[in-house]
Amino acid sequence: MNEKSRLRIQLSATRRGARLARLLAERQLDEWGLPFEEVTQVVGELAANAVLHGRVPGRDFRLELLRRGDGTLRVEVTDARGERRPRLPEEAGELADSGRGLSIVAAYAHQWGVIQAPAGAKTVWAELKRPYPTDTSPAEIVRHADQTVPSPLQC
Repeated sequence: MNEKSRLRIQLSATRRGARLARLLAERQLDEWGLPFEEVTQVVGELAANAVLHGRVPGRDFRLELLRRGDGTLRVEVTDARGERRPRLPEEAGELADSGRGLSIVAAYAHQWGVIQAPAGAKTVWAELKRPYPTDTSPAEIVRHADQTVPSPLQC
């Protein structure tokens, strides 16, 4: 895997760490010249879940973004609580304050799941299929469905 197609970082299992995960993902996708709204939403939800449900004092969580040659972007968030496996919640009520995170991930992702990680940890992953090319330059044209849209780096 080309290192230019990967971001991997350890972050503190705090609200600040979850926010930083989203900001770093946005920055990385911008550097790659890729749209980031859907991906950062998924990163934000998975990071928030890692902090809320996967936190162990003194242990971090890991964010990884992988850009594959087939146009898939994979988001992985690994936390320390392997015994707390996420599942899609029952339908969240209209006025509920929480309970929609994985539903949002499922809506944006082509597929998502959970795998057991070493040392009792777990990795929650999501794959988004779009035109996420592995070799883009800022001057390239990014194609979305039937539209041709200038890269956000072209001004």
